[in-house]
Amino acid sequence: MRIAMLGHKRIPSREGGVEIVVEELSTRLVQRGNEVVVYNRKGNNVSDKRIKTKKIKEYKGAKVKTVFTINKKGMDALLYSFIASIRVAFGRYDCIHYHAEGSCAMLWIPHFFRKRTVVTIHGLDWQRSKWGGFATKYIKFGEKMAAKYADEIIVLSKDVQQYFKDTYNRDTRYIVNGVNKPEKKEASIIKDKFGLEKDSYILYLARIVPEKRLDLLIDAFKKIDTDKKLVIAGGSSHTNDFLDEIKQKASEDSRIIMTGFVQGEEFQELFSNTYLYCLPSDVEGMPISLLEAMSYGRNCLVSNINENTQVCKDYATSFEKSNLEDLTEKLKDCLQGKNRHNEEEISSYILEKYNWDNVVEETEKLYRK
Repeated sequence: MRIAMLGHKRIPSREGGVEIVVEELSTRLVQRGNEVVVYNRKGNNVSDKRIKTKKIKEYKGAKVKTVFTINKKGMDALLYSFIASIRVAFGRYDCIHYHAEGSCAMLWIPHFFRKRTVVTIHGLDWQRSKWGGFATKYIKFGEKMAAKYADEIIVLSKDVQQYFKDTYNRDTRYIVNGVNKPEKKEASIIKDKFGLEKDSYILYLARIVPEKRLDLLIDAFKKIDTDKKLVIAGGSSHTNDFLDEIKQKASEDSRIIMTGFVQGEEFQELFSNTYLYCLPSDVEGMPISLLEAMSYGRNCLVSNINENTQVCKDYATSFEKSNLEDLTEKLKDCLQGKNRHNEEEISSYILEKYNWDNVVEETEKLYRK
């Protein structure tokens, strides 16, 4: 088959979970004998401006086309999805795969040309607090276009599946994300740069956006008497005001280290050597960073939203969403060694259940249906 992918920022990239999913799907579909064309957005890494994005024409067998857009909150996705949708509508594709609700606002264009479309809803993006009035309405419009016109809709959680049934009477396919077997690393780069040793820190590694509640984690950490550090790894996504707020909070406690956006060996070392991974989100789709932390066998502390607890099952500790007191108490318990889980059991569970080969096989079946 000849497949088009759009809706992400760019591959290869770790700017968000959508980018990781598009990279894994597209490159693995190529390995299975398909031709895949990926439509990247023009521009640089929005998580860290220091990382310059090279314009490429091919990545691991997938063809890459770059689409012009304006790197401005509210305009970026709109202009990109409009241009990309016109290009795929006139392209010779057997299936067009849209990712995320915002890009689906233009799904009617290939639908008009009777192209087969598949959509992955990575989360109810209009719930994310970084978006204002117009952006929220635009994202909801994209959601409605997906519900009305997409041939197939993939969702990542049972809650979102029920939401589409209740709101649009639309059946969807529940297909989880996957995770790769990690390569564990000793603390070397992170020791030289930040003085971090194995088990000497708590890790938050995700985008720095309001709905992930990093502010709550910092407030809880400040209440605890511990020698462990709190390491914050990640960049913003059109949320510079919130990033400035986090930097101010972090500067008030010498135990807090902000690394900025990380990738490669530095990323591997941070996951390999952390004592605890924490994800205190109010809103998630299916958190790739949580899957990755558990693939390393890390003990995790997460908010009790279904998108987190459905992933973790009984292999992590949870606290009541948005509850500072409960987060503080559970964090104390974790630092005292309570509710620790076996690393090998955590890793084996997550790698078996969240397998990319299975994800790609199920997705390809939807293309062919």
